[in-house]
Amino acid sequence: MSMFCYQCQEAAGGKGCTKIGVCGKKDDVANLQDLLIYTLKGVAEFNQQARQEGLNDSRTDQLLLDGLFTTITNANFDAEAIIEKIEKALEQREIIKGKLEAKNVLTIKGYHDSATWMEPRFQFEQKSQAVDVGVLATDNEDIRSLRQLITYGLKGMAAYGEHALNLGFNDDGIIDFIEKALLATINDALSVDELVAWTLKTGEYGVKVMALLDQANTNTYGHPEITEVNIGVRNNPAILISGHDLKDMEELLEQTKGTGVDVYTHSEMLPANYYPKFKQYDHFVGNYGNAWWKQKEEFESFNGPVLFTTNCIVPPKASYSDRVYTTGAAGYEGFPHIPAREEGKAKDFSKVIEHAKRLPSPTEIETGKIVGGFAHNQVMALADKVVDAVKSGAIGQFFVMAGCDGRMKSREYYSEFAEALPKDTVILTAGCAKYRYNKLNLGDIGGIPRVLDAGQCNDSYSLAVIALKLKEVFELNDINELPISYNIAWYEQKAVIVLLALLFLGVKNIKLGPTLPAFLSANVAKVLVENFGINGIQTVDEDLVQFLGA
Repeated sequence: MSMFCYQCQEAAGGKGCTKIGVCGKKDDVANLQDLLIYTLKGVAEFNQQARQEGLNDSRTDQLLLDGLFTTITNANFDAEAIIEKIEKALEQREIIKGKLEAKNVLTIKGYHDSATWMEPRFQFEQKSQAVDVGVLATDNEDIRSLRQLITYGLKGMAAYGEHALNLGFNDDGIIDFIEKALLATINDALSVDELVAWTLKTGEYGVKVMALLDQANTNTYGHPEITEVNIGVRNNPAILISGHDLKDMEELLEQTKGTGVDVYTHSEMLPANYYPKFKQYDHFVGNYGNAWWKQKEEFESFNGPVLFTTNCIVPPKASYSDRVYTTGAAGYEGFPHIPAREEGKAKDFSKVIEHAKRLPSPTEIETGKIVGGFAHNQVMALADKVVDAVKSGAIGQFFVMAGCDGRMKSREYYSEFAEALPKDTVILTAGCAKYRYNKLNLGDIGGIPRVLDAGQCNDSYSLAVIALKLKEVFELNDINELPISYNIAWYEQKAVIVLLALLFLGVKNIKLGPTLPAFLSANVAKVLVENFGINGIQTVDEDLVQFLGA
């Protein structure tokens, strides 16, 4: 065993990757990512004291969010980039410590090793292999399971928090919680019950960070609108932008304006097409392709450069690897990386744009349009129509089928489930799981499409807002009394925080698939089943009976 990672749905054998990640992550990268998280816990230990003394600064907030985000599945495969982030974390930790010492308020106590270790970069790899650094540092399986569940939730929170921060929106309370929760994962005095409480608290702050990002996105770009998105191509050189960061999207569109270069979204960037501000750019053509895992074929035929703003990288074919760029938390050895924006300035995408001009236009792989833009504000505008359809019986049930897509053949279940649903049901979706059914001809109910796409995975917040509003409209006491069932697909850590957020909101009887997380111990899984009714998928027919009772 040269590494151990079981944070994503594709963990080898349903247990964990021990030599190389199924995602393509090498063992040295996996171990360095563990060391980065470990070091951030030390930063949190000193910064909790700094907060109490009014000594915290925004650099630490950015460091924590970016460091956690970097370790999300499929985000960063570049060992050198992760080493640099560890160095920055150590440097910032010592700066914070120095501020506390200068004010003579440094608490004298036995600090955790994460707050005191200091080695030169050539020894990082050796330190990263230490037993006390990685997942398996915790012997007790249930304690380990809860610590990792919290950690993976924090990674998802950090992703959403960083997107909000890039738009100038921050919440000190959220960062403060992230620090406290990181420290909870190294506190040996906490019992299983106390860690369960921390897990639900993580869900509470998951709701807060998704609300913050929703505010950031809508205040900056307007509320998403019902939109028909073009999936064909034009005969111009073009850039394909993937990931989730709308600030990067805005700056790329602004810099490509008037250059003759078109812009298309891929995978999770599809919902950018729904925002009013982005519709102002006539060279913003539409969406190209499908979910992230199909990128090898789709990047090949796109012909132009691809920009990753966040995670969802698949190790590339050599035939197109020379035209892939990364920015933000994303990284891959050999890919040019667009540096972070300097204060008051935009990122510089000129290299990507000039590269695009030298390449042929995209090869068309499909034609037509898909419909989306059903975030909470838009659905609330249709509230009367929706309520009337429910009261008349035209809509019998809503199904939340949000979450992630992935490579496993078993995920065909979600397409089959969507097709098998009765014609009086409506699918509420967000995240790339939608690609399993958003191009199916499922029709509408009285003009209401049977697939309502709220947007990215973080826009699962919209689905929660919609549910809470319907609960109010129907004057119900419990969100679980609504005609809404949950059949959620997960893949990585942003789906984990969405799940924890739903649990905090009191949603029960969620089906989670295509497999339950490997990081849930038998006892922790039992708690989730007994207290929240979480269960795995079976066959389409069996699950329809369970959901609909027929």
